[in-house]
Amino acid sequence: MATDQYHEPTNELTPETRTFARIITSLQEECEAINWYQQRISVEPDAEAKKIMQHAQEEEFLHFSMDLEFLLRRHPKWRVAAKRILFQEGNIVDNAEKGEEAEEKLD
Repeated sequence: MATDQYHEPTNELTPETRTFARIITSLQEECEAINWYQQRISVEPDAEAKKIMQHAQEEEFLHFSMDLEFLLRRHPKWRVAAKRILFQEGNIVDNAEKGEEAEEKLD
């Protein structure tokens, strides 16, 4: 059984924390796949091969988004912070600061 994603003894972690770790690992793997496809797409000279890789990368975008949504649904503070940054116009850093303020209100 793989335990690279754990920094504490697995038998001491709650089932919820172990699920969280699994989804985080999945999210990381989706990011890696998106990156690998991006690199391949950027150097692929064959148009048909490139189109196939772009399609595959789009699937990874969906997988990443599903993992992220799962995490946001389970962690209200994270969701509040994300809502202040994701899909917002304006300066990303300014939006992040607003997200921090919103998180603090949940405490």
